Amino acid sequence: MPSKVTALPIKRSFGETTRPDIWWIQPLAVGLGFLTFIVYSTWAAFQGSFYHSGNLLSPFYSPELWYPAGEVSPHALFGAQPGWWPAFLPYSPAFLILWAPVSFRLTCYYYRGAYYKAYWPGPPSCSVGTAGTGYIGERSFPTILQNIHRYTLPFAFLLLVFLTHDAWVALWFDAGGGAEEFGISVGTIVLTLNVTLLGLYTFGCHSLRHLVGGMFDKLARRPVRRTAYECVSWCNKRHMRFAWFSLFWVGFTDVYVRLCAMGIWVDWRIL
Repeated sequence: MPSKVTALPIKRSFGETTRPDIWWIQPLAVGLGFLTFIVYSTWAAFQGSFYHSGNLLSPFYSPELWYPAGEVSPHALFGAQPGWWPAFLPYSPAFLILWAPVSFRLTCYYYRGAYYKAYWPGPPSCSVGTAGTGYIGERSFPTILQNIHRYTLPFAFLLLVFLTHDAWVALWFDAGGGAEEFGISVGTIVLTLNVTLLGLYTFGCHSLRHLVGGMFDKLARRPVRRTAYECVSWCNKRHMRFAWFSLFWVGFTDVYVRLCAMGIWVDWRIL
């Protein structure tokens, strides 16, 4: 009786594939999208100016702990730049807080798969040849650092609290004589939409889904956890969508506040 012949897997060279579609479009678009955001956000963080306009505060600078020397900001929690900051180092309020959202997004389960394909193509897409040995896993340096993601989640929630407060502050306008009045401007909508999208992205986190119910085999007798799990699962199914929407909008929010602060745009009152 003849034995069954099994074909051995073919070792493809980098980029080699039998796929008929234009598979490289997605990793290329992802790579360019990430690169654009990284370049702009890094530039914006180093500016240390034009990050607030009236009742609007850029999310890149929130929470603002101390405002820079020569700059006066009503949003700062503790006043002017501290004296202990080294004189030879540039100072920006963004330096003190951006580590939290950066570490959360950088180690995000969705983003890992996306930028691995774009910048660390092992492989760049399904059924496409990879360079070298391919994906090395996350049990050795440097990829083992990705496992801090679950520990960055509390800081992501804390940022949502501050961003929600910023959206609330954006609802109140100077009425003269030290009084404030309720109102809505384009900036109010921009900041509110920003924290909403960030919230939908954060609440779709895979680590959060595990915490609220994923660790249990059965949720039938845990109605509160089951409801929470279903809500988080709804966001999780759209995690990629909210990841990109929130990434774009947080960048646009900084652009909007910056241009208003520079006097190029006017924050129009609607109400």
